[in-house]
Amino acid sequence: MPTTPSWISDGSPIDDPLGYGERAVQWLRRLRHPKNPAPGHAFKLDPWQERIIRRLYGPRHADGTRKVRRLVLLLPRGNRKTSLAAAITLLHLVGPERMPGGLIMSAASALEQSRELYNEAALIIQHDRRLAAHLRVKTGASTIQCARASTTYKAISADGGVQHGKTPAVVIADELHVWKGRQGRDLWEALDSSLVKTPGTLMVIASTSGRGQENLAWEQIDYALKVQRGEIVDEATLPVIFMAEKDDDWREEALWHQVNPGLAHGYPDIAGLRDKARKAEHSPGDRDGFQQFNLNVWLDKSTSSFVDMTVYDEGKAPVDLEALKGRPCWLGVDMSTTTDLTAVVAAFPDEDGGFTVVPHVFCPADNIRGRADRDGVPYPAWERAGRLTATPGNVVDYQAVVDHIRHLVGTFDVREIAFDRALAQPVMAPLVEERLPVIEMDLSVKNQAAGLNTLERAIVGRQFRHGGHPALRWCMENVAVYVGFSGLRTMHKGKSTDRIDAAFACWMAVQRASLGESNRSIYDDEKKRPSGPMIWGM
Repeated sequence: MPTTPSWISDGSPIDDPLGYGERAVQWLRRLRHPKNPAPGHAFKLDPWQERIIRRLYGPRHADGTRKVRRLVLLLPRGNRKTSLAAAITLLHLVGPERMPGGLIMSAASALEQSRELYNEAALIIQHDRRLAAHLRVKTGASTIQCARASTTYKAISADGGVQHGKTPAVVIADELHVWKGRQGRDLWEALDSSLVKTPGTLMVIASTSGRGQENLAWEQIDYALKVQRGEIVDEATLPVIFMAEKDDDWREEALWHQVNPGLAHGYPDIAGLRDKARKAEHSPGDRDGFQQFNLNVWLDKSTSSFVDMTVYDEGKAPVDLEALKGRPCWLGVDMSTTTDLTAVVAAFPDEDGGFTVVPHVFCPADNIRGRADRDGVPYPAWERAGRLTATPGNVVDYQAVVDHIRHLVGTFDVREIAFDRALAQPVMAPLVEERLPVIEMDLSVKNQAAGLNTLERAIVGRQFRHGGHPALRWCMENVAVYVGFSGLRTMHKGKSTDRIDAAFACWMAVQRASLGESNRSIYDDEKKRPSGPMIWGM
């Protein structure tokens, strides 16, 4: 079922004790927009858009300040979110929501994108003499000023440098799903943190859906979704999210109307949507684009993932580590080069034939933020959450991996520790000396294919429990399946820059756990030891 805000169309009353919602609506209706062919070129504020304006500006605290401080506007392309964002900009620049000396900033990932909202606002101003008389449009600087109110609007971009020291009254984050790397996050943090400096500020996120869940945009959208669903109570956040789900039938025109509120008013173009849908029938790439941009489906990062990540996420419930104590488990260990992760995954066979896994990853601490920017994932946040160990230096400290494996052996009933032979000797050697059950994993194509099938069956069968470990999920997203001449499947990176280390360690652990084999000597269990002296080597 698609996600939509019910209050948009249910006719329910909207609180407006001071009449500020009505005031904003009436002011916008007096604007003109040259793209409206109707006589007079009135600014078109359709009922669903009017409801958003009323919900944004109507509800007030006892002191008159606005209750809503964050508007999250997630719409498919063609639903005129740029026009709505321009209307909000003008309300604060020259309209009734203006604050003396107020600064309105719109931000995007790149300069070209940042100018879309600026151009829309400038277009409205330049075709309305009433506005043009009070506003100065500076095209080269992407700035609009209102001298009478001492207000300023400026469009900026992540590639133009971070805007520390600014004190905006309003920030409009445009197409947040394409804010990438350290630049995008730095700009977001600078703007978001600045909004606490003065009362009555407003953050507007206006975007279409993106891909992947380990990114800035999903962090914000996921929170807003929880507010819209009622899972979180937050009157300061107004989510307006129209989003189809991945398992919705994208061919159904009824679904198109549910997630495109503008269709009832003639936009986007229904004939154009039908044309795109026909092409999507025969092209996976076109189908992904249609789902993401026209139906607002939030897609997985990689379209070549070997499992549906929506199904994978069904196993994200927290894992009870205490309940796993005493249960047999198998470890998979994938060592790394200086640029990759090292991963240790413990797999526990479950009674239903599935598996519970407990992953942990390691990376060098040196330049961890640079590594995070390169890979596009928040390594520092994972470290703070205890999901990743950053070891001193620019390579993974093997002793930290050894100590973690020892901890697992001391905590759980570890039957076997399987290593990918490559790079493993420095960690394997001390464990072998301690007579721990170490093996080198058989990496033949036949064995890899069998393990991949086992892992896939568990995930698709909703019998794979992983506790929502973010590094494992990211690595699973990056897995591309290669089918060889023999028809057997093996696990590969989707792109050379992707990491699949945790997924590979998980494959090893699950494969060995599925076989139920053990490389542990009977002398490791006091109850199973034969009587008489123990003579090693005989």
